[in-house]
Amino acid sequence: MEKKVDVAIIGAGTAGLTAMGYVRRYTDNFVLINGGELGTTCARVGCMPSKAVIQISEHFHLRHLFDRHAINGSEKLHLDQVEGMEHVRDMRDTFVDRVVGNSTDNLDDEHLIEAYAQFLEPTLLAVGDLRIRADKVIIATGSRPIVPEAWQDFREQVLTTDEFFEQTDFPDKMAVLGLGVIGLEIGQSLHRMGVNVVGVDLAESIGGVNDPVASKVIAEVIGKEFPLWLGQAASVTQEGEQLRVTAGENSMLVDKVLASLGRVPNIDTLGLENLNIQRNAQGIPDYNLHTGQIADLPIFIAGDVTGHRPILHEAGHEARIAAYNAMHENVTAFRRKTPLSITFCDPNIASVGTPLAELDEERVAIGEMRMGPVGRALIMGKNKGIIRVYGNQVNGKILGASLCCVHGENLAHLLAWAIEQELTVFDLLAMPFYHPVIEEALQAALYDLMSKVEYKPDYPVELTPVV
Repeated sequence: MEKKVDVAIIGAGTAGLTAMGYVRRYTDNFVLINGGELGTTCARVGCMPSKAVIQISEHFHLRHLFDRHAINGSEKLHLDQVEGMEHVRDMRDTFVDRVVGNSTDNLDDEHLIEAYAQFLEPTLLAVGDLRIRADKVIIATGSRPIVPEAWQDFREQVLTTDEFFEQTDFPDKMAVLGLGVIGLEIGQSLHRMGVNVVGVDLAESIGGVNDPVASKVIAEVIGKEFPLWLGQAASVTQEGEQLRVTAGENSMLVDKVLASLGRVPNIDTLGLENLNIQRNAQGIPDYNLHTGQIADLPIFIAGDVTGHRPILHEAGHEARIAAYNAMHENVTAFRRKTPLSITFCDPNIASVGTPLAELDEERVAIGEMRMGPVGRALIMGKNKGIIRVYGNQVNGKILGASLCCVHGENLAHLLAWAIEQELTVFDLLAMPFYHPVIEEALQAALYDLMSKVEYKPDYPVELTPVV
């Protein structure tokens, strides 16, 4: 049996659902094909449940400030991991229910097919016994965690980030392998919830920041909470009922390992070999970053499956690009958003704009502010970290930043918006800064940056003449 549609969307995660929302403005003759669980990665196993864990661990961790603030009785506080994780799952289920309740729950069998799709031709899909002929196809199949094949013998003692939120409680000792965004978030949360944690990463930098100065500060700040083994490849072997994790000269017996080693695209069963297209080493099709189109085929790709920027707002942006071009005869190239990555550990870690490693060191000026003397942060007991802002050395145009600071998630947005609008350090310093706020730390970093820029304005930077 063959079904004819205008658009077939493969995958019902953030990218697929966003694409569907745009496509249905133009046509009702579409189909959404999804194998596996409904509900987005963000809602089920990513952004949202991880923030619930972080919130619990942050509240419990505040007890260490109580004596300083003359609050007595902190030594009597206890965290019930079972109840805590039950709350996390309740929150997770709420978010998933909202997603599916506003999307796939409202689709009939003509529009939603819960099965896996395979390309037979560029516009012909096999979905079980059904054949779907589509004028346009959007691939939005997402990704899944990596688990090394060598670990299969002790797989029951290895948790992926997808499996983490199903745990009722945690053992005494754990190792977190991979300190990217979610590995670092969960690692710190586990430590604050009472688990003896060690964090391990092959890289010297953690949290997605490659600025060497910021990376050193980040490692120092996080390393004061729990041990970090950085810059060495790790091995994991079975030793009795435990696992031995070794990295360089460091070695420790743990009860379980959290594998946060990255994700691989869900493309294995798509039949991409039938499309006669170029693919990279990970098997991801070569595609146009600004159109979402694969070669000159009527096929578009979006979301984590691209491996480009596996972040929710980027998945949604790519989906809008793909869906727009799928619904229009002429393919349009769209500008990509300013890169923005945030790790919700404490303090927040963020990378904004162009990474320092990609800038010409002879043409970039760097403004810096360390958080130690920042008054508001000191009052909060969170005066740790650093802000580093990169600007054009000649004209002061803001190019990027690396942050490790309280409220870094908010400052990162301000800087991303500034970069998106192509503002300069002078534009930003002309804006209001209240007192006392964390934004004053950013203001100080901007003043430091301005002092290193060749251009000097005619008036004090805080003053704008009335025209």
